Amino acid sequence: MPLITSAGVGSGLDLESIIKASIDAENRPKMINFAQKQESLKVELSAVGEIKSAISKLKDTIEKLADIDNFGKRVANIRQPAGGDIISVTPTSDISVGNFNIAVKQLAQGSRVTSADNAFTSADDVVSASGGTLSFTAGTETFDLTVTAGMTLAELRDAINASDTNFGVTANIVNTGTTTAGTKLVLSSNVSGDNNDLVITSDTAELDAIETYDATTNPTGGMTQGADDAARNAIITVDGLEVQSATNTFKDAVQDMTIRALEKSAGDDTSGYETAKLNIDYDRESVTKLVDELITNYNNLVGNIGFQTRIGKPLNGDASMRGLSSQLVSTLGSTLTDAGPFESIFDIGLGVDNKGYLEKSSLVRSLNEAMDENFDDIGTAFAGPNGVAKKLEEMLGNYVDSGGVIKQRETSLNAQLDDLDDDVLNHEERMKSLEASLRQKYAGLDVLIAQMQQTQSYLGAQLANLPGFTKSK
Repeated sequence: MPLITSAGVGSGLDLESIIKASIDAENRPKMINFAQKQESLKVELSAVGEIKSAISKLKDTIEKLADIDNFGKRVANIRQPAGGDIISVTPTSDISVGNFNIAVKQLAQGSRVTSADNAFTSADDVVSASGGTLSFTAGTETFDLTVTAGMTLAELRDAINASDTNFGVTANIVNTGTTTAGTKLVLSSNVSGDNNDLVITSDTAELDAIETYDATTNPTGGMTQGADDAARNAIITVDGLEVQSATNTFKDAVQDMTIRALEKSAGDDTSGYETAKLNIDYDRESVTKLVDELITNYNNLVGNIGFQTRIGKPLNGDASMRGLSSQLVSTLGSTLTDAGPFESIFDIGLGVDNKGYLEKSSLVRSLNEAMDENFDDIGTAFAGPNGVAKKLEEMLGNYVDSGGVIKQRETSLNAQLDDLDDDVLNHEERMKSLEASLRQKYAGLDVLIAQMQQTQSYLGAQLANLPGFTKSK
């Protein structure tokens, strides 16, 4: 049966206002309460989120401080000679700090061979009418190349450069423009180091012009080296001691350090060579940056806790926030072991002011003094088995990791918001039922009053028609 949607039509009474007032009396207090509760939960959730974000930022920094490798870095400071950059250096964390004078006497190079004068007149010359196989060797590297019948010099060059097994031989053609030299085939190997000269042999005398000359083993070979074209080692001196390498990279010439020769030093064996001044030192800058990051993010968390627990704020008087503040201070100041002279983190140049904020301090010693005197112990103080960072990392994890205090708090608040949404929906359904009930009740009243008004009109009309009935004026 459809509801009467406009109550009072039959009776003339303002039943719509009565129904609305009845519903509002039941609905408004509830909805206001729902809205207030929702706002309270959202504000608290936002505050918890701010604290969680601050903890996470600090935890990210603590994780870096808990990694001992971040305290073992070394930095290479190089003062190159006036002639230009001659070396680059990559130290490892194991190298001892110190100073070195390094000169580059000779750069490593691969070998180069060139075809004989007038062996070829142009790039279109055929190198072999019947074909054959060329073998290229440099040190321990080797590859073979098939020469097809009728292959030209240009085609040979392209085949060498395109070979998938080529270990590093580059072929070029140089047109000298003279009748005495003709067209030259130039082959360069990138295999450097003494006794690693490029050697080319073949399986047919037709390719003698491409083979390398050797007075003893291959006097018919046509490819020869220039005076400065032999493969050779790189040579450097470290504090006057000569060191050689088959390449321009010297690994562990100084233990735990890689030196790369870039350019030959100015000078010679008679007058001496210009040297680069190398200083290996602790990477103080990266440690200082980490400590500064710790101070910033620690203070950010302390400030957030203070702000969110003020009077009128959602976390005022919150027990978990008091516990977090207390644990931060106690963990930060915990006793250290095996950290040299450092008994606590405050011995390396840190302190806490009267508001609980972390700061650099020189009360015991400054951070710079600590790095000067006991650099490696700073790493132990933070990242050692009993280090502060290890303890802080675990403590903060108890708040923000899965199952942590803050994480559980967020889960609970979100669940309460979801339950509140369900309560609102259920309340709205109850209000719909209440409205339907009221309309049904007032519909009956409306009909009854309408009937009574009709009966009154009928009786009045009947009485008016009776003999002797006088209408009132």
